[in-house]
Amino acid sequence: MTYAPETSSAKAGRELTTRQRESLLSAYRTEIAIAFAIALVALAVGSQVPQALSWGNFANITQAGAPLIIMSLGVLLVVITGGIDLSVGSVFSLTGMVTAQAMAQGLGGVGAALAGLSVGLVFGSINGFLVTVVGLAPFVVTLITFAVAGSLAFIVTNGRSMPIGDPDFWLLNSGSLVPGIPNYILFCLVLLIAIEFFLKKMVAGRWFYAVGSSSTAAYLLGIPVKRTKFMAYVASSLLASFSGLLTISYILNAESTAGSSLMLQAIAAVVIGGASLLGGTGTAVGAVLGALMITVIQNGVNLIGINSFWQGSVTGFAILVAVLIDRFGKSRRSRH
Repeated sequence: MTYAPETSSAKAGRELTTRQRESLLSAYRTEIAIAFAIALVALAVGSQVPQALSWGNFANITQAGAPLIIMSLGVLLVVITGGIDLSVGSVFSLTGMVTAQAMAQGLGGVGAALAGLSVGLVFGSINGFLVTVVGLAPFVVTLITFAVAGSLAFIVTNGRSMPIGDPDFWLLNSGSLVPGIPNYILFCLVLLIAIEFFLKKMVAGRWFYAVGSSSTAAYLLGIPVKRTKFMAYVASSLLASFSGLLTISYILNAESTAGSSLMLQAIAAVVIGGASLLGGTGTAVGAVLGALMITVIQNGVNLIGINSFWQGSVTGFAILVAVLIDRFGKSRRSRH
């Protein structure tokens, strides 16, 4: 039997595929490492509690982590531009309270959800305006709006929790716009793909990285720095509001303190996912994996029976490891 020699076009195609694969692995090496880390944590927990590896528990992790995933994607956009958004947790809480109160006043599910989303639009616009037009530091601005939104979350209902009045509102989280795919998974996937595509393939998305790397250089290149930062803050608050809607749709109850710990978790997810708080780096895939890492750790702590007060310490240790790995990697690359 004789074999035909490989044509030059076939050889070139094979070499191109290999280069593309290597380029992809290089571009997402941090994300691949996080995925392996998540698998190791899951296996470690599963060795102690077998049901941790069940399909039902994986579904619970995904549903519980969906709001954090969505919020982290918004925070990522701000962090890439070199900013920070401390207000997302309070915006999350206020959105839930406004939505529940709107239903109590007679609005239907759609109208109440739009009222909730308006919270994100308003606070995102305030953050963006004060940072880009007034020129205040992002930390100061979002610390102020964090306090204001958190206070309003109590004022709206005098600090009382409120049930969700629309009996069909649970469909937002657990319904299926696409048969066989729960909405909480669908929303996460659509946002992940859309934001990753926007950041990597669209010109406006590349502006975010340029602004975060050096806003002065970006301005000299003709990039609309103020508009880019404004868009980032609005998107961050809108996604925080949407994650709030998903949560109250899941538990059918709104709490004024529901988002009190989510701000730190969202920032942690972004850092664990490989983004730098100095700006200019980060991917949507990394942010999602970082959020999943935190959710898996929390789930494991609960299943094993460890005191829940240790969750913050474990998450903090994960952030420290991520930052050290990032710094070591950058130092090593700078020497070559």
